[in-house]
Amino acid sequence: MSIRSFQKAWHFLLFFLLFLPAPFVRAQQIAPFADNDRVVFLGNSITDGGHYHSFIWLYYLTRFPEMNLTVQNAGIGGDRVVEMVKRLDGDVFSKRPTVLITTFGMNDSGYFEYNGSEPDKFADEKVKESYDAFKEMEKRYQQLDGTRMVLMGSSPYDERASIEGNTPFKGKNQAMLRIVDFQKASAKENNWEFLDLNQPMTALNDSLQREDPTATLCGVDRIHPDNDGHMVMAYLFLKAQGFAGNKVAEMAVDAARQRVTSEVNCRLTDLRKMEDGISFRYKANSLPYPLDTVPRGWGSKKSQYDGLRAVPFMEEMNQELLIVTGLNGRHRLTIDGEEIGVWSAEDFAKGINLAALTHTPQYQQALGVMHLNEERWEIERRFRDYAWVQYNFFQPRGLLDANNRRALQVMDEHIGTDGWLRAKRDLYAKAMLPEVRKAWQDQQDQLLSTMRQCALPKTREIALTAVH
Repeated sequence: MSIRSFQKAWHFLLFFLLFLPAPFVRAQQIAPFADNDRVVFLGNSITDGGHYHSFIWLYYLTRFPEMNLTVQNAGIGGDRVVEMVKRLDGDVFSKRPTVLITTFGMNDSGYFEYNGSEPDKFADEKVKESYDAFKEMEKRYQQLDGTRMVLMGSSPYDERASIEGNTPFKGKNQAMLRIVDFQKASAKENNWEFLDLNQPMTALNDSLQREDPTATLCGVDRIHPDNDGHMVMAYLFLKAQGFAGNKVAEMAVDAARQRVTSEVNCRLTDLRKMEDGISFRYKANSLPYPLDTVPRGWGSKKSQYDGLRAVPFMEEMNQELLIVTGLNGRHRLTIDGEEIGVWSAEDFAKGINLAALTHTPQYQQALGVMHLNEERWEIERRFRDYAWVQYNFFQPRGLLDANNRRALQVMDEHIGTDGWLRAKRDLYAKAMLPEVRKAWQDQQDQLLSTMRQCALPKTREIALTAVH
C-alpha cells in the first residue's frame, strides 16, 4: 500500500471512528506522516542520545521508499520544559517543522528528593514548575501556523525493577504521570495529537518482570531506555499511527493451477511452471524492516532486536508473506539464485514470512539502508552535542552562537570542574567553525540521498524447486 493510499484509508477510518460509541474509540491516535513532512522530535536526553526517532524513520524509509520525509532530533540532555522554551526559536522552529513532537517529564519531575523527608511536597513543587513552564511553551505553540503538534508522554521511570546498586526514587513516576495528564489535557483543549508512552511501557515492564525481576525497558539507570526500549517506543508510536496489520507485502500463488491468487503491495509476473517446480518475478513496493542486532550508542547493552521480546512488531508490522498452495512434498526456495531454505507443502500453504529471514536479497538490501541511517544518526549526534554546549553553557552566559576565541576561553575556564563540558570541548572546537558544520551537513544530505536510492525495491527472481 502506498503512503497516499494509506493516508486516504486513515482519514476514512478516523471519520468513521468519530461516529462510534465512546468505548470503542481509540483516544491516542497520530496521523501518519505525509510526503514532504519535516518531523522534529523535541525532548531531553532520551531523545538526544536515543534511537526511537531513527527507528521510526527507518520504518518509513523501508515501507514508503519513494516518500520524501525528513526526521530530525531536537533533544538535549538534562532539559526540562523551562530549558526547551529558551531554545525554541534557535534550535526547534529554525528546523521548520511541519510536525513537531514534544516529550518531557523525566527531568521536570526531579530525582533524589523522592527519598527525602517530604517527597509529596517535592513532587507537587516539581509538577507545578513543569506546568508553569509548559504554559509558556503552549502559548508559543498556539502561535505556530502550518505545524501539526503532537504531545508525547515520556517513557517511564522504572521504580520496580531489581537493579543491584540502584535504589529507586519511589513516587517519581507517579509525578511523571501527573505531567502526562496536563499534556493530555492541553492536547485535547488545543486539538493537538497525543500519545502516552509511560503507561504502556510500565505495563510491558510489569509483564517482563513477572518472569525476570531484573528486566526493564528503561535502562540500567531506570531512566534511559536502551536500544530495546527505544524499539518499543518506536513500535508504540507506529502503532498509534495505525500501522499494525500493514504488510511489507503478501504474494500468493496456486502452483497447481499456475496462477497468482493475491498481490498485496507487490506485483508478480512471468509465472512459469518448471519440470520440478515453479518460478516467477516479484517486485514489492516496500522492503522488510531490518532489525539491528548490535548495541548502538554510548553505554548500550541491548540491541534493537532485543525489543521483540516485549512487543509483537514482527507479527503486526513486518510481514512479507509468501503463500504457495497446490504443492506436494518439500520444496527449496531460491531468490535471485540464492538458496533461502527448504519447507514442506504445508508450510508454504500457511505462508512463509520472508521478513524474518535475514539472508534474503531484499533483507540484505534493507540492512544497507539501516547502516546508512546509523551513519546519519552518528553525525546528527555531533550536532546535538554542539547544541548542548550552545544552550546549556553559552546561552546563560550571553555567548549563544558567538563561536569565537572569547567563547572558547570561557569554556576552558570551566572544563576543570565540569566533566560533561570537558568531554565536549574537542567537538566544540571543531563545530564552532561553520566550514566544519557545513561539511557535516553535506555528509548527512549525501547519506539521506543514498538511503533513499538504496531503499527502492528491486525485481527479484523467485523459484520453488521440489526436493527429492
